[in-house]
Amino acid sequence: MNSPSILLLLPLGVAALNYLLLKKQQNIAALVSTLSVIATFIVSCTLLSSTAVVEPYRWISIGDFHLEIGIKLDKLSTGMMMVVTGVGMLVHIFSLAYMKEDEARGRFFTCLSLFMFSMTGIVLSSNLIMTFIFWELVGLSSYLLIGHWYQKDSAADACKKAFLTNRIGDFGFMIGILLLWNITGTFAFDAMKLPAGLGDGVLVAALLCIFCGAVGKSAQLPLHVWLPDAMEGPTPVSALIHAATMVAAGVYMLFRVETSLPGCFDGNMAGNVIAWIGGITALAAALMATQQDDIKRILAYSTLSQLGYMVMTVGLQSGEAGMFHLFTHAWFKALLFLGSGAVIYACHHEQDIWKMGGLLKKMPITGYTFLLGYAALIAVPFTSGFWSKEEILAAAWHHNQALFWIAVFVAFLTTFYMTRLFVLAFLGKTRSENAEHAHEVGPLMFVPLVLLAVMAVISAKLGDFSIAEKINAIKPKAHDHAGIVLGASIGTLVLGLLAGFALYRGRDKDPISIPLFRNRFGIDGIYDNIIVRYFQDAFAAIVHFFDELLINGLLVGGVTRGAQSLGLLLRRLQSGNLQTYAALFGFGVLLVIYLVVF
Repeated sequence: MNSPSILLLLPLGVAALNYLLLKKQQNIAALVSTLSVIATFIVSCTLLSSTAVVEPYRWISIGDFHLEIGIKLDKLSTGMMMVVTGVGMLVHIFSLAYMKEDEARGRFFTCLSLFMFSMTGIVLSSNLIMTFIFWELVGLSSYLLIGHWYQKDSAADACKKAFLTNRIGDFGFMIGILLLWNITGTFAFDAMKLPAGLGDGVLVAALLCIFCGAVGKSAQLPLHVWLPDAMEGPTPVSALIHAATMVAAGVYMLFRVETSLPGCFDGNMAGNVIAWIGGITALAAALMATQQDDIKRILAYSTLSQLGYMVMTVGLQSGEAGMFHLFTHAWFKALLFLGSGAVIYACHHEQDIWKMGGLLKKMPITGYTFLLGYAALIAVPFTSGFWSKEEILAAAWHHNQALFWIAVFVAFLTTFYMTRLFVLAFLGKTRSENAEHAHEVGPLMFVPLVLLAVMAVISAKLGDFSIAEKINAIKPKAHDHAGIVLGASIGTLVLGLLAGFALYRGRDKDPISIPLFRNRFGIDGIYDNIIVRYFQDAFAAIVHFFDELLINGLLVGGVTRGAQSLGLLLRRLQSGNLQTYAALFGFGVLLVIYLVVF
């Protein structure tokens, strides 16, 4: 078995082994899953410096139509595999301690392995059909992990919300795949080519339908509502979903399409729609984050906002900048989520930042590693987030200055709400008994935090994994109007820090109250109280009508009653009375004579 096949099949084999053989041996299941992801990370690292050729397997052949199962290895996929397996490895190690008391930890690690298999499949897929299959498996895996504590109504509702919301986007994605196949005549990324004379309308329709898949998976407006609720799953799941796997899949897929069809987003409505949805999502999510009190929800809305950045760059024909930010963001966002998990664990599952405080002294390793993740997210110079954010701002300045100023304002908001979080949770005095008794976590938790903190600083130097010939290696570089971009970046950083410290240092309650932001612009309420209630109830009423009146009443019910009536008639004929049988026999003889003679 070659190295790429190990990447794909080892997590699947481990998931099957854990489910079939190790259900009762939960500690062994956890260890086997962790060892398998360590092995896949090592294999991913070897692929960065070597080339491997994997012969495709012909899956379906109908006439001239052939569909293959193939593994695509290039700088993009091998670099992305390093992110997926690297973050996945550290999440597994962290989970060994975080989930040690969980009675269903065997199931948890089994689902983690299934998740790793699904995401690996998306990264390595050589065609859109394979991508779609693994895309759906990622949806299943996230459903199982978000709903791990399904005994809680909130967790059960959250996993259903994530699953159903993503199905909406995936339906559009499926239509887009078929439209793109109709245009190019192939599902394979390497063989795609736009025919001469193709009208913009057909291409735009295909690209926007493809984008629907990314809207669901990468939680863009208006299908963003599932991602914050996904916090109901265990914190390591949040780190995995938000950092390098599920939400990254949408951006990765869009960039893969862009590199397979160079210029497909250039000069048409699809690119503009994608860019503006990304920009508006980044802004709306950042505004919502400023008024959240749950530490994990703040980070969740931060992820939404950063994903908006990435999607915006794809629409601006600068997807390489988005992929660069995806690469750096994966490490420091995993650090922030696992750091929040360590805080929650130490504070006896307290998640309200207003009930924390003073944790930097009580948890110095967690606190200072979290500080580095916070610095990378707000783009402090020379952290990884600074270099990738500069690429995004430069791309926006070059292509659409309105989106540039939106991105600049989002950068200010990011600094503001993350400063608010850090000041309230880690500085000042403790504000609850849970925080008072907090203490540093063990090495299985803080070692992943330390490694991620290192990557939060240096990962920008490792981000050269672009595959498009027109795009140079993704590194910090000079831009036109670099002074404006850099000035705006540093200015928003300083203003955000000053505003955050001035407003929240030493506070016991929030000096700002904006219900519109706290209530998430009422979008969730619209879904729950209007769309779900009326559309779902109306659809349920229609289904009930067909089920009770037509199916049960006329079809199934009518046939059943007819059979019962016939059975009653025949039962009367089988009375056991010899005189009745003799009379029926005589009647039968007369009927036969009549039919023969006449």
